[in-house]
Order: sequence, then structure tokens, then C-alpha cells
Amino acid sequence: MDIATGIEARRAVKSFDPAHEMSDSEVERLLSLTALSPTAFNLQHWRFVVVSDPELRRQIRAAAWNQSQVTDCSLLVVLCADLKAWDRDPEGIFAELAPERREQIVAMIRDYYTGKDEVQRDEALRSCGLAAATMMLAAKEMGYDSCPMDGFDFDKVAELIHLPDDHLISMFIAVGKALAPVPPRTGRLPLAALVIKDRFGS
Repeated sequence: MDIATGIEARRAVKSFDPAHEMSDSEVERLLSLTALSPTAFNLQHWRFVVVSDPELRRQIRAAAWNQSQVTDCSLLVVLCADLKAWDRDPEGIFAELAPERREQIVAMIRDYYTGKDEVQRDEALRSCGLAAATMMLAAKEMGYDSCPMDGFDFDKVAELIHLPDDHLISMFIAVGKALAPVPPRTGRLPLAALVIKDRFGS
């Protein structure tokens, strides 16, 4: 499937076939493709919590307005943002660079993030948004459907998955086989309502 077709075909699916299972190799392939998403300074802020335990899925579903996607999808990923990815091992990320260049980049990272909680949060969540889009398009190319989800009790889910204090939950991505074709798209705004030339109000 070419990229344009994948973009046009991707839809948020609400009802998945609960009997369908993804193979381990399919899950690994999907996550490997997702991990190629872009991030600021190549820090790869995302963490993928793959929820496979049926009881934990049921508990998460209860915290997610009882949405069936949580338990019926083949793969449930709680996409989390590591707020301190910038401070974990930036030297290791750039270990293949010449020492002088590596030191330069690491100094830029520390200058950009140190003491700036809002920057740390925004960059980590932006990275997760990019990863989510990649995951959904990669799933479509692999013959799967998906649904991005934020309709849940974030604090309760954080408790259930033992989320570290320096991480945030960005969203869920549910992946699986749709039970039925999705209806046609409706309510899409025209480009004229979305595209601003040069600056607002001009």
C-alpha cells in the first residue's frame, strides 16, 4: 500500500474482532516501524506499554468509559511520554558521532531542556503524536485498523500500569481487524478553512 492510499484509507475503528490475534512478529514489525518516527534531537521520548494481560485490559476498559476497543483489539498500546528522555543518556544516543560533534549536540540538548518543564512536556508529547500517526499508518499498510484514544481516566490508567512519576500518558492506540466497514468520512473542513497564507488576519 502506498502512503497516500494508507492516509486515505485510515479511519478510527471502534469495533474490533475480539477473536483475531496478531503474531509476535507482526507486533514487533509494527513497533519497529513506529520507532522510526522523528523526534527532537533524536531523543525518542516515547515508551510503548503493550497491554496483553486480559485482566489488566478489563480494568483499563473500566477506566475508559467501558469502550470495547480496549478489550477487543488485537493490540493495545498505552503510548507514554518520557519527560526525562533528554537527561537519560544523550551521549549514548550519539555515540557513533565524532567526540567533538557529540559534545556539541549534548550541550545543545542540556541547554534546551534543563529547568524547562514546559519544554520537556511539550517535546515529549509532540514526539508521541508523531509516533501515533506512524503507528496507525504502518498498521494500515500491514492490513490492520486502528483507533487513537484519549477517552479514559488518565490517573487511574497511570496507576494500573505503574507509570513512573517522570512519564505522562499521551494516548492509547488500539490495533486490530475491524468487524465491519467504517462509514464514509463526513464533516471534513475544506482546505480554505484550514490553510492560512503567511499570517492570520491577512
